[in-house]
Amino acid sequence: MDFAFQQVDVFAAEPFRGNPLAVIVGADALSDAQMAQIANWTNLSETTFLLRPTHPDADYRVRIFTPQTELPFAGHPTLGTAYVWQSLGGAPRADIITQECGAGLVSVRAGEGRLAFAAPPRLRTGPVDKDDLARARAGLALEDDDIIDAQWADNGPGWMVIRLHSRARVLALEPDWHALKGQRVGVVGAWDPACDGTDAGFEVRAFVGDGNGWEDPVTGSLNAGIAQWLIETGIAPQRYVASQGSALGRAGRIFVEAKGDDVWIGGDVVTRVAGTLRL
Repeated sequence: MDFAFQQVDVFAAEPFRGNPLAVIVGADALSDAQMAQIANWTNLSETTFLLRPTHPDADYRVRIFTPQTELPFAGHPTLGTAYVWQSLGGAPRADIITQECGAGLVSVRAGEGRLAFAAPPRLRTGPVDKDDLARARAGLALEDDDIIDAQWADNGPGWMVIRLHSRARVLALEPDWHALKGQRVGVVGAWDPACDGTDAGFEVRAFVGDGNGWEDPVTGSLNAGIAQWLIETGIAPQRYVASQGSALGRAGRIFVEAKGDDVWIGGDVVTRVAGTLRL
């Protein structure tokens, strides 16, 4: 069997400096085991499988796999899959693209030359409990006075978020993957215009304690949860840009805008590889 395949660069400010995503098109004939095997083989942070919708209001359905597991929702796979669907002639039934995924229906809109998704409701919010925070602190070698606060911002993947005093402190982190095993920890710190410039308002890093542990280059789901938390508490303005991937040599840019009851998470998407996947 042959399947159309695209590898796209998501949240990319510059070529090859965003977060890559593999998208397998027309994947309805694939089994769960085949999807998992393909995602393990691509060895990207996520691989998506574009499918016919089952919900009457959806334009398409997507399944999202890491090399180890399936996710109900993830941000850069949402933008990347919507972009591929549109590039292949997909036209939404309404002004908004409606994606069906494990977390339900997700709205995606086009504007200012890029796509943005509406941040889904968080499944868990509130302060991080003492034991979980202690594990994350140990895994990131953080002292008490490094941390401003910590909150759950879980919209599916299980993110906890630790807010630090500065971008410099965020970029200096060196994770101990053994100590972080089983945790998904996001870290955010504000840019100081005097020393960091004005390209972004916040620096974000995402540490994933699955398998041997890894850092995600640019993470839509994490930025969605962070944005909801920071905007609703007045820490961040209604519109800002986040930077992620700097510590990995990437230049991810996430465009955040609160509009009405929704927080929209946007970014540029570019196809870098297009061809055929042969099974």
